[in-house]
Amino acid sequence: MRRRILRAILLAVAVTGIVLGLPLGYSALQLVEDNARGDLAEDAQRIATLLDDQLANRQSVDVEAVKIVMPADGRLTVTSGGTTSVTGPSPGTDPLTVELSIAQQGKVVLEIPSGPMHTTQAQVAGLVLLLLALSVGTGTVVALVTAQTLARPLGYVAARASRLGAGDFRADEQRYNIEELDAVSEALDTSATALARLVQRERELVGDVSHQLRSRLTALQLRLEALAEHPEPDTAAEARAALEQAERLAAVLDELLAAARAARAVGAEPLELRPALNAIAEEWREQVKSAGRALRVRVPEGLLARATPARLREAIGVLLDNALMHGEGNVVVSARSEEGTVVVEVSDGGAGVPDELAAHIFERGVSGGGSTGVGLALARALVDADGGRLELSTARPATFAVFLPVPKAQDVVGISWRTPSTPR
Repeated sequence: MRRRILRAILLAVAVTGIVLGLPLGYSALQLVEDNARGDLAEDAQRIATLLDDQLANRQSVDVEAVKIVMPADGRLTVTSGGTTSVTGPSPGTDPLTVELSIAQQGKVVLEIPSGPMHTTQAQVAGLVLLLLALSVGTGTVVALVTAQTLARPLGYVAARASRLGAGDFRADEQRYNIEELDAVSEALDTSATALARLVQRERELVGDVSHQLRSRLTALQLRLEALAEHPEPDTAAEARAALEQAERLAAVLDELLAAARAARAVGAEPLELRPALNAIAEEWREQVKSAGRALRVRVPEGLLARATPARLREAIGVLLDNALMHGEGNVVVSARSEEGTVVVEVSDGGAGVPDELAAHIFERGVSGGGSTGVGLALARALVDADGGRLELSTARPATFAVFLPVPKAQDVVGISWRTPSTPR
């Protein structure tokens, strides 16, 4: 993009330089020639006047008497009464010539070399070219600055759109003082909010559907297990066959839910949690300390989870901000492995979440302390986008648990661990 902007501006500068430079150069050269011919015509006119005076006084033409008004390198040719008089050096080839008439059908021809005029024209042409070069140079500097000014925000907006496409629904408060780009940023933030809500609704729908299906399948399996013990052999055999089909259906349901979680977590990667959570805690430690509280991180060495660093940083950041705003006492970030899942918990020593809010704490607009009620909903959407889930595990004291999938063995091989980068 920067190259395109730079190329467009430079092309405009070049076209402007050509359109203005060529007429300017031609006019400058013509002006030099006109001035030289005008000076020569004035000298010739003075000579003609002196010669007319001589003839009017019935004197013979005296060329020597008019040398005082002749150019030093000029040659004068006077024709009068059938007599031609020449004085002065040869002007060389292609001289500047002026011819005037005098009394008694005579004429005066004054010639000077054209070399000095051509030298002046070359100097003027060089000056015009220098001005054009300065204009192009100035235009290039302006083009570079303008291209940089426009390309950097465009790069930020493109990166923001890429993060949004990857499931990073965080709002970006940065604006660029460019009306069109700011409008795009506003649209991206609006889209991020809408997508976060859509992901949340999808997660809730999938969770509700899976729960209902599991409940019905469990009830069906229990009923079929009872029928499998029926004294009639045919009935028992049919019940066992139906039970096998129900178990296969439950397995297919598990596979479909796992595939849906894997599709949502397309941007996730194996991540070592101890350095990752320590890096996130460092971003918040000063804020917690300024509130007279402490932030502790308790994560075992080598604990791995599958997550997107940016999403994890934002989700944990929301939980830390929630603990700092609504909680009390020390804030603790801990992690552990639990039945094929990694659990990251954020807790504090405050009064916890009121009973009337506990069931709705992740809904947008629900808040117990006058805040916007958007943060926890966004954090749940971010965690869900990585194939995990965010729950309120304990209301008193408030403890939020982030359940993350464990990376597969083939994903771990050759991985170089990295921590979430500091946000710009």
